[in-house]
Amino acid sequence: VMNDIISTMFNQKFMEELFKPQDLYSKKALRTVYDRLAHASIMRLNQASMDKLYDLMTMAFKYQVLLCPRPRDILLVTFNHLDAIKDFISDSLGILNQVDETFRRLIETYTCLSDGEFQLIRQTLLIFFQDMHIRVSLFLKDKVQNSNGHFVLPISGPVPWGTEVPGLIRIFNHKGVEVKRAEFTTAGNYVTPQREGSFELYGDRVLKLGTNMYSVSRPVETHMSGSSKTLASQAKENIAPNPFAKEELNFLARLLGGLDIQKPAGGETGFRLNLFTSDEEEEHAAQTRPEELSYKIINIEATQEPGRRAELSRILGELEVEEPRPGSAEKGEDLLALMDGL
Repeated sequence: VMNDIISTMFNQKFMEELFKPQDLYSKKALRTVYDRLAHASIMRLNQASMDKLYDLMTMAFKYQVLLCPRPRDILLVTFNHLDAIKDFISDSLGILNQVDETFRRLIETYTCLSDGEFQLIRQTLLIFFQDMHIRVSLFLKDKVQNSNGHFVLPISGPVPWGTEVPGLIRIFNHKGVEVKRAEFTTAGNYVTPQREGSFELYGDRVLKLGTNMYSVSRPVETHMSGSSKTLASQAKENIAPNPFAKEELNFLARLLGGLDIQKPAGGETGFRLNLFTSDEEEEHAAQTRPEELSYKIINIEATQEPGRRAELSRILGELEVEEPRPGSAEKGEDLLALMDGL
């Protein structure tokens, strides 16, 4: 699943379209692109889970951009994202090369920009997300988000690279010569950063924004299998051999069409991801969702039956790939048309 999604996300034509100078996409266009990327594999999400995943993504991204110590660190946040993606596909050299190529393109395009240009990029992104105040349980637990959905800016920690710890006032005369100094007490506990993060293809980014938010061990309040577990204990359990590994491999072989296994009577088929703690919560979220935000997903099942295979071939034969109309004014239409062809 991860290989399919990442391969589609970093497709060469898709990246070329994204790197073209253009206006910011609308929220609707962004949501459509996100939906198609999330469904680029065999994984399928129903509408309620998709909404929750999208809300988590947008608020996490807003949090990272908002808390950047300096505008240029937006690039370090992006590099942290790409470093994490490379860990997912470390065994797939072809996809790894796609990510590295995007890495090089980012370095070539953005490392030469001035601080003022990065500030403009940061403000543009924050304006895009300024009306979104969705509460995320992880942020609420860590007290980085208030109950109204607004983020809390820290008054302690490292100051931006190249700046000094606050607490000193210098007074200069008209000739630019320092004539007086005064100190004041700050409310926060500021420290000077030890070094600047690396903007190279490989290196220590120093900045932790953009890394895995779930890597810190914390108690899980929802009940799982009748007990509460920490992420650390879950990680230890993952080391043990999985008794269902053979069944998972058989299921993969069925999807690839290389193994013909009789379906169990009444068994559930397909790959389903549920981001809610229970089916009841998922159904409630689906019922309370506004009608105008509904999206439809068409599932096509390919099996070993000759009749269905012939029917699928007929359907595919009727599909026509239309070239995007150059005169269209709808933002993101060319990009979406490109994704249809991937």
